Amino acid sequence: MHPPDLPPSDAARDALCASRLARCSFPPSGTPLVCAVSGGADSLALLILAVAAGCDVTAVHVDHQLRPGSDREASLVADAARQLGAKFRAEQVTVEPGPNLESRARDARWSVLPDDAATGHTADDQAETVLLNLLRGTGVSGLAGMRTGRRHPILGLRRWETEELCRAWGFTPVEDPSNRDPAYLRNRVRHEVLPLLGDVAGRDPVPQLVRTASQARAAIDHLAAEADRLVPDPTDVAALRAAPWAVSSVALHRWLRQCSPAGQPPDAASVERVRAVVDGVHRATEVVGGWRVVRSAGRLSLAPPAERAV
Repeated sequence: MHPPDLPPSDAARDALCASRLARCSFPPSGTPLVCAVSGGADSLALLILAVAAGCDVTAVHVDHQLRPGSDREASLVADAARQLGAKFRAEQVTVEPGPNLESRARDARWSVLPDDAATGHTADDQAETVLLNLLRGTGVSGLAGMRTGRRHPILGLRRWETEELCRAWGFTPVEDPSNRDPAYLRNRVRHEVLPLLGDVAGRDPVPQLVRTASQARAAIDHLAAEADRLVPDPTDVAALRAAPWAVSSVALHRWLRQCSPAGQPPDAASVERVRAVVDGVHRATEVVGGWRVVRSAGRLSLAPPAERAV
């Protein structure tokens, strides 16, 4: 007969936290930090580690009201925050069912979160994002995935490591049934594409995709520095024409991110269409999200869909 499992000691939990924090990128101790906490394993681990890093943490749960009982998950997050000594805030947003649900839910979530809120994205999410961006055709910027830092402090951890942290603290994460719904492209990448890639390659593909993202990020950062120098104003058509296209395209990528409230990168096809406007082939073009780029008097301007409909 095996003895019952005992909860880990404080020393064991401290050691587990220390080993995870060594691969995280939290701001300095005492820094105010809002953490977006859904109640899943990744976001609960984010909360655990943010408190362990000494940040002044506020856990924010956003209820999208997309399924019955979703409001009860806020109580789970509130309890976890209280146990850890973090502050808590609950928010509600309304997201109607329909097309582009993931994108609209993300935009609604960020409408009630500060721009520098920390999220619980892991290395597994990074690998999924790289593949999704490839499918969307976002080019080198998409290959770079998410940037490690204050907004993505646990990007160096694997999903199994966040689950281990939750077990150590006795937290039971929320299991969102939509995370298994094949109607969402990310779920198919997670549950079908990545396992198939692992089977074909004979090894876990996540570290390779994460490494690719890191290398692409270094290249993009170099090009971004050149863009700051050569194209300080991305609406200046003359500067865009004079700079190497690899540099101008990075400047345009950053400019076009304002078309998405969540700052998602535009697809490469949109940037290529804007290039035709810069080169004088066309005077205007439509880009991501129905926005329109127009050239007039040597300048580019953006018109949102709502404004164009007026």
